[in-house]
Amino acid sequence: MEFKKIIKEGSDKAWQIYMPHLSLDCVVFGFYDATLKVLVTKMKENNLWALPGGYVLKEENINDAANRILKQRTGAENIYLQQFRVFGDLNRSEGFFEEFDDTIWHKQRFISVGFYALVDFSLVNLVVDNFSDACEWKSIDEIPELMMDHRSIFDKALITLRKQLNYKPIGLNLLPEKFTMPELQKLYEIILGKKLNRGNFFRKMLRYDILLKLDESRKGGAHKAPDLYKFDIEKYQMALKNGLNEGW
Repeated sequence: MEFKKIIKEGSDKAWQIYMPHLSLDCVVFGFYDATLKVLVTKMKENNLWALPGGYVLKEENINDAANRILKQRTGAENIYLQQFRVFGDLNRSEGFFEEFDDTIWHKQRFISVGFYALVDFSLVNLVVDNFSDACEWKSIDEIPELMMDHRSIFDKALITLRKQLNYKPIGLNLLPEKFTMPELQKLYEIILGKKLNRGNFFRKMLRYDILLKLDESRKGGAHKAPDLYKFDIEKYQMALKNGLNEGW
Protein backbone atom coordinates (compact mmCIF):
# COMPACT_ATOMS: atom_id res chain seq x y z
CA MET A 1 0.00 0.00 0.00
CA GLU A 2 1.46 3.38 -0.99
CA PHE A 3 2.48 5.81 1.73
CA LYS A 4 -0.12 8.48 0.96
CA LYS A 5 -2.96 5.98 1.21
CA ILE A 6 -1.63 4.63 4.51
CA ILE A 7 -1.42 8.18 5.91
CA LYS A 8 -4.96 9.04 4.74
CA GLU A 9 -6.47 5.92 6.28
CA GLY A 10 -4.46 6.40 9.48
CA SER A 11 -5.60 10.02 9.67
CA ASP A 12 -9.29 9.16 9.60
CA LYS A 13 -8.84 6.78 12.54
CA ALA A 14 -6.51 9.11 14.47
CA TRP A 15 -9.10 11.92 14.62
CA GLN A 16 -11.42 9.53 16.41
CA ILE A 17 -9.15 7.89 19.01
CA TYR A 18 -6.25 10.23 19.87
CA MET A 19 -5.84 13.43 21.88
CA PRO A 20 -5.53 16.28 19.35
CA HIS A 21 -2.27 18.24 19.05
CA LEU A 22 -0.33 15.99 21.43
CA SER A 23 2.36 13.53 20.31
CA LEU A 24 5.27 11.58 21.79
CA ASP A 25 8.80 11.13 20.46
CA CYS A 26 11.07 8.54 22.05
CA VAL A 27 14.87 8.33 21.96
CA VAL A 28 15.60 4.68 22.69
CA PHE A 29 19.17 3.89 23.77
CA GLY A 30 20.72 0.43 23.78
CA PHE A 31 24.27 -0.75 24.49
CA TYR A 32 25.85 -3.46 22.33
CA ASP A 33 29.36 -4.42 21.28
CA ALA A 34 30.85 -1.57 23.34
CA THR A 35 28.72 0.94 21.40
CA LEU A 36 25.81 3.11 22.49
CA LYS A 37 23.07 2.81 19.92
CA VAL A 38 19.79 4.56 19.21
CA LEU A 39 16.68 3.10 17.60
CA VAL A 40 15.47 4.72 14.36
CA THR A 41 12.93 3.86 11.67
CA LYS A 42 13.10 4.56 7.93
CA MET A 43 9.93 6.11 6.59
CA LYS A 44 8.19 4.49 3.62
CA GLU A 45 9.03 5.87 0.18
CA ASN A 46 11.47 8.32 1.77
CA ASN A 47 15.19 8.55 2.53
CA LEU A 48 14.57 10.14 5.91
CA TRP A 49 14.63 8.29 9.21
CA ALA A 50 12.63 8.97 12.37
CA LEU A 51 12.59 8.36 16.09
CA PRO A 52 9.90 5.98 17.34
CA GLY A 53 6.81 7.90 18.33
CA GLY A 54 3.06 8.11 18.29
CA TYR A 55 0.01 9.62 19.89
CA VAL A 56 -1.91 9.49 23.16
CA LEU A 57 -5.27 7.75 23.29
CA LYS A 58 -8.10 9.89 24.63
CA GLU A 59 -8.40 7.74 27.77
CA GLU A 60 -4.67 7.15 28.37
CA ASN A 61 -1.95 8.56 30.60
CA ILE A 62 1.08 9.98 28.78
CA ASN A 63 3.56 7.54 30.38
CA ASP A 64 1.25 4.63 29.55
CA ALA A 65 1.17 5.84 25.94
CA ALA A 66 4.98 5.90 25.79
CA ASN A 67 5.20 2.37 27.21
CA ARG A 68 2.57 1.15 24.75
CA ILE A 69 4.34 2.71 21.76
CA LEU A 70 7.73 1.28 22.69
CA LYS A 71 6.39 -2.18 23.49
CA GLN A 72 4.75 -2.28 20.05
CA ARG A 73 8.05 -1.25 18.47
CA THR A 74 10.49 -3.33 20.52
CA GLY A 75 8.54 -6.06 22.31
CA ALA A 76 10.41 -5.11 25.49
CA GLU A 77 8.83 -4.53 28.88
CA ASN A 78 10.10 -2.82 32.04
CA ILE A 79 11.71 -0.10 29.94
CA TYR A 80 13.31 2.79 31.84
CA LEU A 81 11.51 5.91 30.60
CA GLN A 82 12.30 9.52 31.39
CA GLN A 83 10.46 12.61 30.18
CA PHE A 84 13.06 15.21 29.34
CA ARG A 85 11.57 18.04 27.29
CA VAL A 86 8.58 19.36 25.36
CA PHE A 87 9.00 20.31 21.69
CA GLY A 88 6.50 22.74 20.20
CA ASP A 89 8.02 24.92 17.48
CA LEU A 90 5.73 26.12 14.72
CA ASN A 91 5.45 23.98 11.58
CA ARG A 92 7.28 20.99 13.07
CA SER A 93 5.50 18.57 10.74
CA GLU A 94 4.17 20.66 7.87
CA GLY A 95 7.31 20.34 5.76
CA PHE A 96 7.33 16.56 5.82
CA PHE A 97 3.60 16.41 4.99
CA GLU A 98 3.49 19.40 2.63
CA GLU A 99 2.02 17.32 -0.22
CA PHE A 100 -0.93 16.28 1.93
CA ASP A 101 -4.23 18.04 2.47
CA ASP A 102 -4.36 20.41 5.44
CA THR A 103 -7.04 18.28 7.08
CA ILE A 104 -4.66 15.31 7.48
CA TRP A 105 -4.13 14.47 11.18
CA HIS A 106 -0.36 14.22 10.84
CA LYS A 107 -0.09 17.73 9.35
CA GLN A 108 -1.66 19.47 12.34
CA ARG A 109 0.41 21.38 14.85
CA PHE A 110 1.62 18.99 17.58
CA ILE A 111 3.22 19.63 20.93
CA SER A 112 5.50 16.63 21.40
CA VAL A 113 6.60 15.23 24.75
CA GLY A 114 10.14 13.88 24.50
CA PHE A 115 11.09 10.69 26.34
CA TYR A 116 14.37 8.88 26.43
CA ALA A 117 14.35 5.16 27.10
CA LEU A 118 17.05 2.71 28.21
CA VAL A 119 16.60 -0.90 27.11
CA ASP A 120 18.50 -4.17 27.25
CA PHE A 121 19.63 -4.67 23.65
CA SER A 122 19.34 -8.46 23.93
CA LEU A 123 15.65 -8.30 24.88
CA VAL A 124 14.52 -6.18 21.94
CA ASN A 125 12.72 -7.63 18.91
CA LEU A 126 12.35 -4.80 16.41
CA VAL A 127 9.02 -4.40 14.60
CA VAL A 128 8.53 -2.60 11.27
CA ASP A 129 5.11 -0.91 11.15
CA ASN A 130 2.95 0.23 8.22
CA PHE A 131 4.57 3.68 8.11
CA SER A 132 8.17 2.46 7.76
CA ASP A 133 10.40 0.26 5.62
CA ALA A 134 13.01 -0.49 8.30
CA CYS A 135 13.60 -0.32 12.04
CA GLU A 136 17.27 -0.47 13.05
CA TRP A 137 19.84 0.30 15.72
CA LYS A 138 22.37 2.95 14.73
CA SER A 139 25.50 4.03 16.58
CA ILE A 140 25.05 7.48 18.13
CA ASP A 141 28.03 8.57 15.99
CA GLU A 142 26.47 7.34 12.74
CA ILE A 143 22.88 8.57 12.82
CA PRO A 144 21.31 9.05 9.37
CA GLU A 145 19.36 12.17 8.37
CA LEU A 146 16.26 12.43 10.53
CA MET A 147 12.86 13.89 9.64
CA MET A 148 11.36 17.09 11.04
CA ASP A 149 13.06 18.13 14.33
CA HIS A 150 14.04 14.60 15.36
CA ARG A 151 17.76 15.35 15.25
CA SER A 152 17.26 18.13 17.78
CA ILE A 153 15.19 15.80 19.95
CA PHE A 154 17.97 13.19 19.86
CA ASP A 155 20.64 15.78 20.71
CA LYS A 156 18.66 17.05 23.70
CA ALA A 157 18.07 13.47 24.92
CA LEU A 158 21.78 12.65 24.84
CA ILE A 159 22.64 15.86 26.70
CA THR A 160 20.04 14.98 29.34
CA LEU A 161 21.39 11.45 29.68
CA ARG A 162 24.92 12.81 30.20
CA LYS A 163 23.70 15.22 32.85
CA GLN A 164 21.86 12.41 34.61
CA LEU A 165 25.15 10.62 35.22
CA ASN A 166 26.03 13.40 37.66
CA TYR A 167 23.25 12.55 40.07
CA LYS A 168 21.71 9.19 39.11
CA PRO A 169 23.04 5.68 38.46
CA ILE A 170 22.87 4.18 35.00
CA GLY A 171 23.44 0.77 33.50
CA LEU A 172 20.69 -1.41 34.92
CA ASN A 173 18.62 -1.19 31.75
CA LEU A 174 21.57 -1.16 29.34
CA LEU A 175 23.92 -3.91 30.55
CA PRO A 176 23.30 -7.64 30.96
CA GLU A 177 22.57 -8.84 34.47
CA LYS A 178 26.26 -9.72 35.03
CA PHE A 179 29.01 -7.43 33.80
CA THR A 180 32.63 -6.47 34.47
CA MET A 181 33.87 -3.16 35.80
CA PRO A 182 35.62 -2.36 32.47
CA GLU A 183 32.30 -2.96 30.65
CA LEU A 184 30.53 -0.56 33.01
CA GLN A 185 33.32 1.99 32.61
CA LYS A 186 33.12 1.72 28.82
CA LEU A 187 29.39 2.48 28.98
CA TYR A 188 30.04 5.60 31.06
CA GLU A 189 32.83 6.75 28.73
CA ILE A 190 30.68 6.40 25.64
CA ILE A 191 27.77 8.31 27.17
CA LEU A 192 30.02 11.05 28.57
CA GLY A 193 32.16 11.21 25.44
CA LYS A 194 35.45 11.15 27.34
CA LYS A 195 37.97 8.76 28.91
CA LEU A 196 37.82 8.07 32.63
CA ASN A 197 40.65 7.07 34.93
CA ARG A 198 40.31 3.37 35.68
CA GLY A 199 41.23 3.57 39.36
CA ASN A 200 39.08 6.60 40.06
CA PHE A 201 36.13 5.00 38.30
CA PHE A 202 36.48 1.79 40.30
CA ARG A 203 36.65 3.62 43.63
CA LYS A 204 33.74 5.93 42.84
CA MET A 205 31.47 3.08 41.75
CA LEU A 206 32.24 1.20 44.97
CA ARG A 207 31.44 4.32 47.03
CA TYR A 208 28.07 4.52 45.38
CA ASP A 209 27.34 1.15 47.04
CA ILE A 210 25.00 -0.04 44.29
CA LEU A 211 27.09 -3.01 43.05
CA LEU A 212 27.31 -6.60 44.23
CA LYS A 213 30.57 -8.41 43.51
CA LEU A 214 29.96 -11.99 42.41
CA ASP A 215 32.08 -15.08 43.00
CA GLU A 216 32.49 -15.34 39.23
CA SER A 217 34.79 -13.93 36.58
CA ARG A 218 34.65 -13.36 32.82
CA LYS A 219 36.40 -16.30 31.16
CA GLY A 220 38.10 -16.51 27.80
CA GLY A 221 40.43 -13.49 27.71
CA ALA A 222 44.18 -13.48 27.31
CA HIS A 223 44.69 -11.68 30.61
CA LYS A 224 43.48 -12.26 34.16
CA ALA A 225 39.75 -12.87 34.08
CA PRO A 226 37.95 -9.76 35.41
CA ASP A 227 35.47 -10.09 38.25
CA LEU A 228 31.76 -10.01 37.51
CA TYR A 229 29.31 -7.66 39.19
CA LYS A 230 25.59 -7.05 39.20
CA PHE A 231 23.48 -4.20 40.51
CA ASP A 232 21.93 -4.30 43.96
CA ILE A 233 18.40 -3.57 42.72
CA GLU A 234 17.07 -2.14 45.98
CA LYS A 235 20.02 0.23 46.43
CA TYR A 236 19.99 1.11 42.73
CA GLN A 237 16.31 2.11 42.91
CA MET A 238 17.00 4.17 46.05
CA ALA A 239 19.82 5.96 44.23
CA LEU A 240 17.48 6.72 41.33
CA LYS A 241 14.99 8.19 43.77
CA ASN A 242 17.35 10.08 46.06
CA GLY A 243 20.32 10.78 43.79
CA LEU A 244 24.04 10.12 44.21
CA ASN A 245 26.38 12.14 46.36
CA GLU A 246 28.92 13.05 43.66
CA GLY A 247 29.09 13.40 39.89
CA TRP A 248 31.52 12.91 37.01
